[in-house]
Amino acid sequence: MGTSAPRVLILTASYGSGHNRAARALAAAFAAAGAQPRVVDHFRELVHPAFDRLSRSLYYWILRWAPPLWGGAYWLGDQLAVSSPLLLGMSRLGARKLRRLLHAESPDFVVSVHPTPAGALSELRARGLCPIPHATVFTDFVAHTQWIHPGVDWYCVPSEAIKNDLTARGVPRERVVVTGVPIAPDFLQPVDRASARLALGLSSRLPVLLVMAGSLGSLGGLMAAARVISELPVSTQALFVTGQDPRLAAKLKAMFREAERRIRVFDYTDSVRQLMAAADLLVSKAGGVTLAEALAAELPIVCFGSLPGQESRNERFVGMTGVALRAQTAADLRQALSLALAGPEILQNLRVKIREVRRPDAARAVVERVLGSARRIAERAS
Repeated sequence: MGTSAPRVLILTASYGSGHNRAARALAAAFAAAGAQPRVVDHFRELVHPAFDRLSRSLYYWILRWAPPLWGGAYWLGDQLAVSSPLLLGMSRLGARKLRRLLHAESPDFVVSVHPTPAGALSELRARGLCPIPHATVFTDFVAHTQWIHPGVDWYCVPSEAIKNDLTARGVPRERVVVTGVPIAPDFLQPVDRASARLALGLSSRLPVLLVMAGSLGSLGGLMAAARVISELPVSTQALFVTGQDPRLAAKLKAMFREAERRIRVFDYTDSVRQLMAAADLLVSKAGGVTLAEALAAELPIVCFGSLPGQESRNERFVGMTGVALRAQTAADLRQALSLALAGPEILQNLRVKIREVRRPDAARAVVERVLGSARRIAERAS
């Protein structure tokens, strides 16, 4: 790297919203540090727009209609090495156009927040075509084989447990750094709960539940959660975020029409930080970035509606860490909410655990590692 602002290429993918949210958080952090970041959607821009559309449609169809199929595929992928011929070269998709992009733009560093671009970069390095230092940033609380490629210089992972898992799988320990999952910079700033509730027109006397299910709310059990909340024996307020799912939003608004002062329904929103600040408890499926945001906001979590695959393993991680409750069924959710709202002890205990593991400055930690080590890695590789 020269003395000019370092150029950083960030590779993401639009499967769910988590990868892109992490990429935007990293771009903001790199820009704040004086670098020049560029975010590229690997599948849309470096594979083919049609492949991106069709593969995402298939992915969402499976999650909606045959989630066990995705769970099985996710498990199988964890059993196969990234070099396995059974993967049919999927882990190297986009390598040809990525090589052209690297040649045209000559970035000083590449960061991937999805495993496929990491595989393409590793393939180019194996062929002697990519000397550029590369970091892979995990967006889930999972060590999965398809994220582990031989040409990665640094793995930025959510926790010490994930670091230990990677090293147990043969990754050199010095290549793994615990940073956390990158989230938006507004999570670095404290938000007053009373002010957040006032801005939303909520009472300061009643507890507030925040209910989310990712970018496509109907995939995460929001309606089942709504029915449970409508039948709770204690009076509560609730904020539902339906994401890019207008039909679900309309159903929930109709369902709570007579309680609209206590129950609010939002479409896709950029105000997650304010909603989390206003809430006492989050009910959500276990998306990696959503969990990281809740931990940063010190917001206790009940995992409900998690999908097979990475979300089930995220849920297992936060459950074992003691920062979340887990509800597999509507009856489980009813019991968890009733217990959590009956007294302050459960929520207080969850917050104590959360403070031990939260990493709101994850994006900045990644940037410091990348910019601080890029020159050293390049010199070692040359």
